[in-house]
Amino acid sequence: MRRSFSQTSLILSGITCAAFLLSACSTAPSTTTEQSSSSLNKLHVMTSFYPLQYLTEKIGGDHIIVSSLTPEGAEPHDLEITPSKANELASSEAIVYLKGFQPAVDEAIEMQAPKTVIDVSSAVQLLSSQTEEADHDADHDHDADHESGHDHETEHADHHHHHDMDFDPHFWLDPTRMAQAATAIGQALASADPEHAQTYTSNAASLKKNLEDLSTSLVQGTAQCEHTTFVTAHTAFGYLAERTKLTQVGISGLDPDASPSPARLKEIAELVKEQGITTIFTEALIDPKVAETLAQDLGITTAVLDPIESQSSPDKDYAAVMKDNIAALRTALSCK
Repeated sequence: MRRSFSQTSLILSGITCAAFLLSACSTAPSTTTEQSSSSLNKLHVMTSFYPLQYLTEKIGGDHIIVSSLTPEGAEPHDLEITPSKANELASSEAIVYLKGFQPAVDEAIEMQAPKTVIDVSSAVQLLSSQTEEADHDADHDHDADHESGHDHETEHADHHHHHDMDFDPHFWLDPTRMAQAATAIGQALASADPEHAQTYTSNAASLKKNLEDLSTSLVQGTAQCEHTTFVTAHTAFGYLAERTKLTQVGISGLDPDASPSPARLKEIAELVKEQGITTIFTEALIDPKVAETLAQDLGITTAVLDPIESQSSPDKDYAAVMKDNIAALRTALSCK
């Protein structure tokens, strides 16, 4: 049977469409394969808590996949590692952490360290915790504790059970030290993944510059202030105080879980009255009740000074929160 030209062209176009559909179907899986292979080609890096996650993401860019051992919004001091996080650590190619800050992380690394272990502690010149703890412990009135039936020794032992460390871990509250950590992470990632070494080192260099600029604005912004002492919920801001030459007074010591004694609260009340302090700083991850009650009793205000141990809001990264901290300090200390 003879087919007309139009019938033939219809059949041909049908075959073409079918071939096209088949080729479209056959190319679809390869796109997925490309996507999964592109993620396979990326360096999988685990970080121990938020400030190190921030640095690693900025430096690694598109070449790495970053996850954190400390869950979002969690307080990193007393982290317990879940079995799934331990498995994730074991299958990672690198870990970025601060040795001695989170005992559970140190133990997990000893048990199943990935190929590349990046400890930033040697890069950032950590401050001794003894000075700050000594200042804080000197404020405890042992006799008053004893009379009130308060077992100070037990509290002290418990306090050091949580924080058995010789250094203050909160180096990230000094952007200059954050810049030093950025350089160290950039160099380590460059060694771990030589193919993208240039990207890591140049990203680290521009991040270092941004952090140093942030440090300059912190120092300049608090250079001429009516007050030079700030009161915080716990002494997380030693590095910020050192960088700005301001004085930090903590309601609690380095351990955010420790409760202040009545003698400590009395001492802070006296200091506030003597110096005309207008603000007591609270934190996002710590119950503000003690600080708020104290401020209320003294007829002064509270404001938030974020120790950036975790990311409190997904809309604000480390740099944005540090800028908020600078603004909060400038207001509280009446800076020019």
